[in-house]
Amino acid sequence: MAMNHKVKIGYAPTRRRIFSVEDALKYKKLIADKLTELNVEFVDIEDINEEGLLRCAEDVKPVVKKFKEAEVDAVFFPHCNFGSEHSCGKVARALGVPVLLWGPRDEAPLEDGSRLRDTQCGLFATGKVFRRMQIPFTYIPNCRVEDEKFEKGLLNFVAAANVVKEFRSARILQISTRPADFWTMMVNEGELLEKFGIQVFPISMTELTERIVKLAESDNKDVDDTIKFIHENMKVTIPEESVRIVASLKVAMKYFADENECNAVAIQCWDSLQQALHIMPCCANALLTEEGVPVVCECDIHGAITAIMVQAAGMGKTPSFFVDWSVRHPENENGELLQHCGPWPVCLAKEKPILGRPFAFDEHCPGSVAGELKSGELSILRFDGDNGEYGMLMGNAKTIDGPWTNGTFAWVEIPNWPKVESMIVKGPYVHHGVGIHGNILPVIYEALNYIPGVRADFYDDEQKKETLDFYFK
Repeated sequence: MAMNHKVKIGYAPTRRRIFSVEDALKYKKLIADKLTELNVEFVDIEDINEEGLLRCAEDVKPVVKKFKEAEVDAVFFPHCNFGSEHSCGKVARALGVPVLLWGPRDEAPLEDGSRLRDTQCGLFATGKVFRRMQIPFTYIPNCRVEDEKFEKGLLNFVAAANVVKEFRSARILQISTRPADFWTMMVNEGELLEKFGIQVFPISMTELTERIVKLAESDNKDVDDTIKFIHENMKVTIPEESVRIVASLKVAMKYFADENECNAVAIQCWDSLQQALHIMPCCANALLTEEGVPVVCECDIHGAITAIMVQAAGMGKTPSFFVDWSVRHPENENGELLQHCGPWPVCLAKEKPILGRPFAFDEHCPGSVAGELKSGELSILRFDGDNGEYGMLMGNAKTIDGPWTNGTFAWVEIPNWPKVESMIVKGPYVHHGVGIHGNILPVIYEALNYIPGVRADFYDDEQKKETLDFYFK
C-alpha cells in the first residue's frame, strides 16, 4: 500500500478576548491564505463559533469533535493574538497528534501606547501549559507570516507529521523468515507492537511463489506493464522468461501489500526464492520501492521501519533506497561504499541500469541490478534496537568518485567515518541503512519528538547542531 503523503492539519487559530478581535480575524485569514498557497491541507473551525477562533473552554469540545471526525494528522495553534492557552492544551491533549505552536510577530504599539495582540506573550503561556500537560509540541520562533522561517518551519512540521502518521500505522509484510545465518536481522516483534504499535504481517514463501507462478502464466495487465517498464528503463541481459518471473514477483508483492494494508515489505531475498523460482528479487524490490512501497532485503524488519520513516520524510519527492555499509574507500579515509545487489529504484541511477545476475552467489540466478547512484547530498539513517533500547542513527553524506563495482552502489564521504563505523559496530545498529537524496534530518529529528523511546544518534556534533538549530536559523 503506497504512502499517499497527504497530511491533514487541524487549523485552530486562537485569541484571548481582551485583545483586538479585528486583528485576530485579520491574521486568521492571512495564515489560512499562506497554508493554501503552500498546498497544506487543513480543516478550519469556521463553523464552531461566529469568529472561527478557539477562544475559551466552551469551544474545546466542538473543536475536538470536528477534528476527530475529520481524522486530522496534526493540529496547528496559530496565536492570532495572546491566545487561550488552556483551550489549546485541552484540544491538544484530546487529539494526541503532533502539535505546532507559532504566532505572527507583533506590530509596534499604537500612538496611545496600547497594543493589539501581545502574541509573543501568549506563546510563552501556551508553551508552559503544554509542558504541564506533558504534550510534545513543535515551536517555530515568532516571526512574520511572509518570512521564509515560517514557511520552512511549517513544511518541516508537515513532513514530520507525515513520518509520525506512517510510523504509527506501520504494518510490514514479512515474506518468509530471515536467512538462517543472519542473526543481525533478529527483532523482537512483540516489543515492536507493545512499544510502538508496529505490526508485522507474515506470509510464507510458498504463498508468494504460488501467486507468482499464477501471475506469470496469466495475461495480467500489471505484469505486462511491468515488463514494458523494465525494457524501456533497463538494459536487459537475462532471458525473457526470467523477466516475466521478476515482473510477476513485483506484482505479487504489491498485491499482498495492498490486500493486507502494509506500507513496507521485508523479504527473505535468498535462498528459498532461488530454489523455488531460480530468480533474485532485487529488480522487483527496486520497482516496488520506486512506486512508493519500500522493500528491504534479508527480512530486515528494522530496516523496513527505517524505510517507512525515511520515505515519509521525503514526502514523495524522491524514493528511498536500501543500503549495505560495505567497504572503505581505497583512497579517501572518510569514504565508504554503499552497495546492495540491486534493490535501488531505477530512477535513481546515473545511467540506464543493467538487469542481470549477482556476483556474490554461486547460483548466479537472474534478477539483480547493476548501476551507480546519481550524485548529490544524501541522508542515511537506521532505526534499530536491542536489549529493550531503540535509536535512530542519522546523518548526511555526499557522493564521491570511486571504482566501479557490482550491484547498485555509491561511494560516499562522511565527515568522520571511523566514528560512524564504531557507532554501527557498538550498536544497536547493523550494516544496513536507508538512504535518500537531500537533507531530511530536521524532519526525522522533529518526528522523534512524538515517538517516545527512540533516541537520536547523530553522526557527529556538527550535524547535530545544524539539525537542532533548524528552527532558529
